[in-house]
Amino acid sequence: MIERLAGADPGGVDDLTAAGLLSAAREARVAENAAAARQLDLAARWADLHPPESIHSAATFTVSSCEHEEPIAGDGCPLVAEFCIAELGAVLGVSTTAAKRLVGHALELRHRLPRLWAQVHAGAVPAWRARAVAEATIHATPALTVDAAGWVDTQVAAVAGKVGPAQLDRLVAEAITRHHLATPDPTADPEDGHPTIDPRHATVHDEDVHYAGTMRLEAELDIADALDLDRALAHGAETLKALGSTASLDARRAAALGDLARTQTALDLHTSGMRGVEGTRGGDGLPAAREVVLHAHFDAAFTPDGETVFGPTGRLEERQRLLLLDQVRSWCGDTRTKVTVKPVIDLNTDLTAPGYAIPGRIREQVILRDRTCVFPWCTRPARSCDIDHVIAYDHHADADADADVDGRPQPGPTATHNLAALCRTHHRLKTHTAWHYRAVEPGVFEWTSPHGHHYRRDHTGTSPTGPPEPAQPPDPPM
Repeated sequence: MIERLAGADPGGVDDLTAAGLLSAAREARVAENAAAARQLDLAARWADLHPPESIHSAATFTVSSCEHEEPIAGDGCPLVAEFCIAELGAVLGVSTTAAKRLVGHALELRHRLPRLWAQVHAGAVPAWRARAVAEATIHATPALTVDAAGWVDTQVAAVAGKVGPAQLDRLVAEAITRHHLATPDPTADPEDGHPTIDPRHATVHDEDVHYAGTMRLEAELDIADALDLDRALAHGAETLKALGSTASLDARRAAALGDLARTQTALDLHTSGMRGVEGTRGGDGLPAAREVVLHAHFDAAFTPDGETVFGPTGRLEERQRLLLLDQVRSWCGDTRTKVTVKPVIDLNTDLTAPGYAIPGRIREQVILRDRTCVFPWCTRPARSCDIDHVIAYDHHADADADADVDGRPQPGPTATHNLAALCRTHHRLKTHTAWHYRAVEPGVFEWTSPHGHHYRRDHTGTSPTGPPEPAQPPDPPM
């Protein structure tokens, strides 16, 4: 017997039988897949309208910890103007990076994986499966040629896109081998003819943080390195148990890995031959051991007897994650952890400074107030952003309206109410395109896109604030 659902039921679902509910669920999934396929098509069409121009260079992905950038789609796909991506992301309610990935997947599928593209629009393959394949072929190392990507397309389309991550990795590796894309190993037997494909990596998945404050680490190592690490973790886990730890073996191995990393930093192995200057390079050319700094914010209250009490949860600036007070206590219990308590900055005070340069205290206040880049749906931490004058600072105007020179007041003062955190991408976007914004009040900004869409950004996030402005009719012919 099907119980009636609580609340209003405008779609009439309450009146459906069990068979009717299953049919409705199937229809909803078909509609969802069709909408995702149409979104891919629209993203590709948007890219067609925006080829790169002189001031709009081609959109790319910046690779963390590397000095190079990767294209948003593979060889053979058209280039896309970098600044057009932000407007698409804004109307979709996603970050510029997510929109860039959507456009890249659409172009990769349409131009280099046409069989899979056709299956997506025929409803045979869900868009998310096709996008997983596109992600693999775009960022394969070494890069896949058009023919190599076409070979992967043929194999995946033959099974209607039903391949898992491991199978997809093998297909990409086989495409690299078949099309001789990898550099031959000079130490290998020349009769083998196997190219070198280096699968080693160590990846911290910092976008996927568990509510308990953990983060996933994935790595592929040389066999000898992997066995050595396994022995080190086993030894560390046994040491923790001998010291009284009652945690599980897996938890102790994870803790041992963290201890191993901190011990390696504490040993400062790279400082041999240095001249006593912290942060410089040693005689071997290697950088000094790096200090990891995390910024945690907790609300505090004072008891009648003057004791400070912190709330059980706080905010970690890095990645804007929830942080548990108990976790901070465990970090502080480590003798190798340095804790710095900074004075509270009143975010409601409007701080000002003469001239264009932004003093450290004002910068810190803006960082704490904005938390992230203030562009719609951007999540880049404010601490790694530029601090922008919302109304541009006029270097030719006097800060004092009563000045004897020309009496012009400074339109863009260096003051909290006229400053905002913008990541470098969106700072350039604001400078070189028709995107513009204004500060409604400190920490609250209203953005207008080149096509007239409006967005409000405050400490709670981003929300659209109205339909786009109507386009102006063309001037009548003379």
